[in-house]
Amino acid sequence: MKGKYTNALIRGGISLALILFVLWRFQGRLTEVWQMLASANLWWVLVSVLLFWTAMLINAFKWWTLLRAQAIKAPFLAMANFTFVGFFFNNILPANIGGDVMRGYGLAKYTEENAGAAASVVLDRLIGLSAYMSVAAVSALAVVFLTNRSDLWPLAAVAVLALLALITIGAFLISRRISRFVSRLLHRGILEKMAVIWDSLAAAFELYRFQYKTLAFAFLIGLTGIATTSMVNYALSLALGGSIPLVDIFLFTPLIALVLIIPISIGGLGLSQAAYPFFYGLVGVPGELALALSLFVQAVQLFCSLPGGVLWLLWKKDAGEGKTA
Repeated sequence: MKGKYTNALIRGGISLALILFVLWRFQGRLTEVWQMLASANLWWVLVSVLLFWTAMLINAFKWWTLLRAQAIKAPFLAMANFTFVGFFFNNILPANIGGDVMRGYGLAKYTEENAGAAASVVLDRLIGLSAYMSVAAVSALAVVFLTNRSDLWPLAAVAVLALLALITIGAFLISRRISRFVSRLLHRGILEKMAVIWDSLAAAFELYRFQYKTLAFAFLIGLTGIATTSMVNYALSLALGGSIPLVDIFLFTPLIALVLIIPISIGGLGLSQAAYPFFYGLVGVPGELALALSLFVQAVQLFCSLPGGVLWLLWKKDAGEGKTA
């Protein structure tokens, strides 16, 4: 427990440091950022909120699809409920793992197959990550070839290499022999924590072995969710004036999302405000616009997570009534 508090303090310190860095970097230009936000087109903001909720429902459908493959017959509306609650906890806890725990807790009401339920959550994460990396790689190559931006070759190379690394990891996990060999290597010495992650991934793949159609369909759903999330960013850029090309949005949305997965900040606070100006600055987007977009995106995420908080309170109310009964 003490370690968890220490990690939270460290992440809080990193978030604070990044916020101070952004304030220092944009000193003298914060007034322009505020003016952009204050004069934003609220209709496009409303569109972005609706798109974000749509993306959450798409992700719930992806998870529901993986559960159906294990004959876990939980209603889709329940999966949507758990997804919203999980997203709420992702925004208030230092690491995204809190949301996964809450999803697993909710799912326990519908099944005693703990292994299958846990595998669905783990594989849902991995498929989402693979879909993000795929979109980033394709978008990066499209930007380089279609716009003749040869200076972005390093970014495209990183995206493609990361995607190839994920494909390699998936191939290793599919092979029982290689998977067990890697597990034995990781269980030696300082890599013990990574061994736990690897073993959970291996268990998930074991339960979904040979269900290639389900995995492919889940991947396509994941791509749809990423496209919808990218359109959230595009709608907010339109609210701020609409000077960011759609291809750049599709390139940087998954890359920034991958950066925000790194558990070094609280809810991406500070990290998001540093990442947006860095990435969009590579294609000439003004820093003030990129910073304003990051603030808008984070505000929309927090707002869209609020229904999850309400649903969680209803969980607690139902649990309390069950005990009194």
